[in-house]
Amino acid sequence: MTSAVHRLKVAHRVETLTPSVTVAFTNRAKKMREQGLDVLGFAAGEPDFDTPDAIKQAAIDSLRAGNTKYMPTLGDAASRNAIARKFTEENNIPDCTAEHVGISAGGKHSLYVACHCLLDQPEPGQPQQEVLLPVPAWVSYAPIAELAGGKVIEIPATPESGFRITPDQLRRAITPNSRLLILNSPSNPCGTMYTPDDLRALGRVVAEAAATIAPNLIVLSDEIYEKIVFGGIKHFSIGSMPEIAERVVTINGLSKAFSMTGWRVGYTGSSGKFGLDFTKAMATLQGQMSTNITSFLYASVPVALTKCGAEVEKMRLAFADRAELINNRLGKIPGVRNIKATGAFYAFPDVSAHFGKTTRGGRKLGSAIDFCEALLAENLVAMVPGEDFGGCGKNHIRISFACSNDHINKGMDRLGEFVAGLR
Repeated sequence: MTSAVHRLKVAHRVETLTPSVTVAFTNRAKKMREQGLDVLGFAAGEPDFDTPDAIKQAAIDSLRAGNTKYMPTLGDAASRNAIARKFTEENNIPDCTAEHVGISAGGKHSLYVACHCLLDQPEPGQPQQEVLLPVPAWVSYAPIAELAGGKVIEIPATPESGFRITPDQLRRAITPNSRLLILNSPSNPCGTMYTPDDLRALGRVVAEAAATIAPNLIVLSDEIYEKIVFGGIKHFSIGSMPEIAERVVTINGLSKAFSMTGWRVGYTGSSGKFGLDFTKAMATLQGQMSTNITSFLYASVPVALTKCGAEVEKMRLAFADRAELINNRLGKIPGVRNIKATGAFYAFPDVSAHFGKTTRGGRKLGSAIDFCEALLAENLVAMVPGEDFGGCGKNHIRISFACSNDHINKGMDRLGEFVAGLR
């Protein structure tokens, strides 16, 4: 019996799946704090603000009113209508109605369902559909795309370009097998943004390719950080471009801008006839997965989108102040090369100048992983190594500054002390 059980295995696609490095370091920091250690966390992409009271009250009132039953798979009419109005009026996405909107259990779930609705497993003897991914990129894009059957094609960006790919890079990467282009602006992990002109130029390349070699190419535009901008660059939704609107799926949610990470409210919006077909496909797939999100949370969606602008702006200003602080502090640490954050709440400095050195505790640094492991063990600071973000990320670490100025200063003091002790 023992030998028979020993041969049992879990699915290969899961066994070979890379765990989220951000979650791993966040959980390790929490565990160390539970053990009484004074660990400073900079790993989680989670605002430290509380959810605005009006949003909480809407959910409480909805719960007390008895909204505890099954709901339509992609959301109730009021929430979908509110999101459609937001996409139309704020993002200028054309022909986006409530029927073009789907609500899922967080932005990651929206991405997962979207990828599985747009990517096919290859037929025998046929090439895989390609997913074009500018890197460094959020750690979950590639694994989710690969689980859905896609082949990830990395397009490398660099600090010198502000972590932005060029139209020529995109043009060279597109082939007849290109199915998805994933864009994320403002960026996790880089903390930088594409300008409106940058995105229009990329959109024109998509339009050209769709008319020639890649007729099935679709853009997934992850705009979850759209309201957290402070570098003088205006947010622009590529789905607002009429020439490609029907081949853009915009992913967003309430987690970051409204400090609602634990609520798990993500959503997608699309345009035109294909947008309707895509959203119906999402309903079919999600109906076999999670169905609706928690029913009494829907009442909070219109409230968040229409009544909490002042709270969102207050948080944005705080993030702008924190960005300025961390940019200044990182600029004073020898061998740490940082590109100024202009959106989201991440710094992504290059620490490769310290590879090959040894820490006070005798640890040899050969990689970003080594750097973060030693920093956590010796100086009790949790940051995320950049290897899993792809491309030049292997030389970088990600620092989430979704925390107080005092927390940032303490963390930068410890990071400076760690670097000063390297030999």
